[in-house]
Amino acid sequence: MASEFSRTLSLLRQERGVSQRTAAGDLGISQALLSHYENGIREPGLKFVVKACDYYNVSADFILGRTLSREGSMLTSEEILNAADEGNVLRGSILATLQSKLLSGAVGVLFGLLGKLGDKAAINAAAEYLSSAVYQLYRHLYRSAGANEAYFSLDGGLCAMGLAGADMKLSEARYDRALRSQAAQKAEFPDLSAQAIADDYPGRCQSLTQVLSAADARLSALSESRP
Repeated sequence: MASEFSRTLSLLRQERGVSQRTAAGDLGISQALLSHYENGIREPGLKFVVKACDYYNVSADFILGRTLSREGSMLTSEEILNAADEGNVLRGSILATLQSKLLSGAVGVLFGLLGKLGDKAAINAAAEYLSSAVYQLYRHLYRSAGANEAYFSLDGGLCAMGLAGADMKLSEARYDRALRSQAAQKAEFPDLSAQAIADDYPGRCQSLTQVLSAADARLSALSESRP
């Protein structure tokens, strides 16, 4: 990701037709620091990413190599900095912040749509599925960090055997059953067309699109690699 960012940052400056010195001055940093960013020697903080996006008029995802669309998922200074810790710099975790932004936006759209459907069983099942996923990933991190697993009531052995994953499958089954029940009752499902999503969830719709697109591409590649 760092190399993709560095390459894009350099190309955008050349495309604009300004020298490194001029760009550095406009961005409020030294020429030496900009050179380090463009050559991948140092990783910038979020504050600089926001400035660079505004300066070159591109989206944060574009400059970080997450999309080919220059305008897609344009993050404002307030949005991206609100996702950061105090000081507006998460050292070494620009990608983590943007991934969090994308996922939170996509999940927000999903629950917004489920709220319109109004089925409590589906909403609860979706929440249980996602909370078990977070639990499982956090506990892996907790264990790897050498922290005391007595913090959790679930036995570490059972967790390692995939109990959280099993709970996710059961939650998914309950989710599917709830939705099929709504369909059988001829319930009015929300409009899922691209235009309706964009109208109802401006800003967050791009997050959903990118999350779905990335997952679809990854899963399609897996399906094609089967023996």
